[in-house]
Amino acid sequence: MPAPPEPVLRAAVRWLDRLPASGPARIRALFTAHSDFSDLTPTQYDAAYDWLGQAGLLDGAHSPIPAHRRVFDAAIAHSGALWLPDADLLIRGPDELPDDAVRTAQALGLGESEAYAQIAAVWGKVDADQRARIGAAGELALADLLTASTDASVEHVAAWADGYGYDIAVHAPHHRSHLEVKTTLRRSRLTVYLSRNEYETMLRDPHWELVAVRLAPDLQPEAVATLPKDWIAAQAPTDRGPHGRWESYRLDVPPGIPVPGIPRIAPVLAEGASKLLDGTAGWPGR
Repeated sequence: MPAPPEPVLRAAVRWLDRLPASGPARIRALFTAHSDFSDLTPTQYDAAYDWLGQAGLLDGAHSPIPAHRRVFDAAIAHSGALWLPDADLLIRGPDELPDDAVRTAQALGLGESEAYAQIAAVWGKVDADQRARIGAAGELALADLLTASTDASVEHVAAWADGYGYDIAVHAPHHRSHLEVKTTLRRSRLTVYLSRNEYETMLRDPHWELVAVRLAPDLQPEAVATLPKDWIAAQAPTDRGPHGRWESYRLDVPPGIPVPGIPRIAPVLAEGASKLLDGTAGWPGR
């Protein structure tokens, strides 16, 4: 839903400021009868209350976070703004805020620096939530593809433990693959996050591979590719001192790096195996 207009945003802040101390009926009566609140109409107050419910803010009315910041975060997170999923790349400072974000910040009395910091926090939460959701879907989709397309035992080890350093094990006589799965919904951008444990598993485990899965909006697989281990290692950060240690890093993968399919599992592919796995479907797929 688009961010509410300025009067509704201001009304939403007034609701959140008063809800911890009074019930909705008493507050609505106050807004209607008291001259201090007559700059907004009863319809705008009602619209703000309805929006707070849709945005999930009524459940956290006792939050210690200032009301205007909660309203700004919710307005951005629920706006459906096309720029939000790529905010980390598109907005590199307060002077690059989109017009709709600037208008929302101004309505709520936030400066551009404050708005930029809030957007970074909103993007981080949205990105983490989506990565968790689509990551699980990508693992399941790849496990199903492997089960249907290989003469091998396929174990989704991440379903019961997250310490292996990989998500799926493929075992057959004279063959073993340990696949760390990273998932995206995008055609034009592949960004993956690698933990320290996953990276160190790659270094010591000759069977480890990083596999990218691209899903359609309905979470069905559309492309599969492998990222070369030497390229991954070349991008890794280093610990610069005895008291500092990196725990995860982000890889922004250029278009020419992913290798379509999973070449390592070619020996165990069954007749009629998915074209996503043998590489003939290409990356990023259709």
